[in-house]
Amino acid sequence: MGQDWIIHVLSDLRQFARQNELPMLSAQLDEALLTAAVEIAGRSEGTLATEGIQTGLQSSDL
Repeated sequence: MGQDWIIHVLSDLRQFARQNELPMLSAQLDEALLTAAVEIAGRSEGTLATEGIQTGLQSSDL
């Protein structure tokens, strides 16, 4: 599972927010899910991409 657990936790929280009519929280969790997915993908590729800019960090630097 690696770091994918955080995606599952955020998804569960987003589902809770939607079911309990918390639209602002749901929107924030959408952003958090996207951020987590990008950062996790970046770690597996050896670099992080934020807003289209390569940081050049290696996973060993993190």
